[in-house]
Amino acid sequence: MLHSRWSVSLSRQEWALVGITALWGSTFLIVHIAMQHSGPWFFVGLRFLVAAVAAAVVFRSTLRGIRAIDVWAGVAIGTTIYLGYGLQSAGLQTINSSTSAFITAFYVPLVPLLQWLVWRKAPGRMTLIGVGLAFVGLLLVAGPGAYGTGLGTGELLTIISTLAIAGEVVLISFFARRVDLGRVTIVQLAVAGLLALLTMPVVGEAVPAFSWGWLIPAVGLGVASCVIQLTMNWAQKSVSPTRATIIYAGEPVWAGVVGRLAGERMAPIALVGAALIVIGMVVSELKPARTPSSDVVSPSDSGEADAAEEATARP
Repeated sequence: MLHSRWSVSLSRQEWALVGITALWGSTFLIVHIAMQHSGPWFFVGLRFLVAAVAAAVVFRSTLRGIRAIDVWAGVAIGTTIYLGYGLQSAGLQTINSSTSAFITAFYVPLVPLLQWLVWRKAPGRMTLIGVGLAFVGLLLVAGPGAYGTGLGTGELLTIISTLAIAGEVVLISFFARRVDLGRVTIVQLAVAGLLALLTMPVVGEAVPAFSWGWLIPAVGLGVASCVIQLTMNWAQKSVSPTRATIIYAGEPVWAGVVGRLAGERMAPIALVGAALIVIGMVVSELKPARTPSSDVVSPSDSGEADAAEEATARP
């Protein structure tokens, strides 16, 4: 006789993504403050070039054998990083860190949709439920004011940035098992930084006067960006983009915690939304396992798609 049971667990890679999501969430307030001392494209350029140098120090021995696919993957991912972080930083000039974090999190439902379009592989049932719960939570956290007709430039730039961030998550999973981790990380960070600096004359942005207000955050976030990108590239070799996205959905929650410590307050309805985001993450990890009375059936026999297979699916 078969017995149904529910199991929930996080792998080492998934716990790593939880950690970098917390770190990621804390960066919104830092960038918002830095934007008072620097233009967005200079700041993003310096941030990611510092990250590229840090990655090159760690993986310097791997560059000798760099292949064309490492370069192409790095350029593709780096371009999405440049657009995502650049537009997000530009938006942070006029909106606060909490608003930016909540709007940015709208990339959550975009990833499984992009995955479906590109890979023709529909997400599993529990993943869809988890994404739905997280998305509803994000709507509550953002509040009804985020959906009015009076969106400013900062909000619009941040909304556009979510498309690039969703593309980054999908591309990382697409290339994860085909490229060398160290090489592609160096290339993608360098590409993001160089493209940001090249954007400065196009938009008329000048190099800012020296200030510790932009130097310390840029260097610190550069190192943090290196850690974040290395962790994403490593973890998404075995974590599917939809599952990774649910974990990343905790980003605005962490941003809200940091914002509260800085004096910001969340409305009760926003706290309900934050709880739904966390619940969505947990639900997406629930896997129905059917077991006989004496033997346990392989997880691949359940209704959920294997994460590693999903992460390496072909178009």
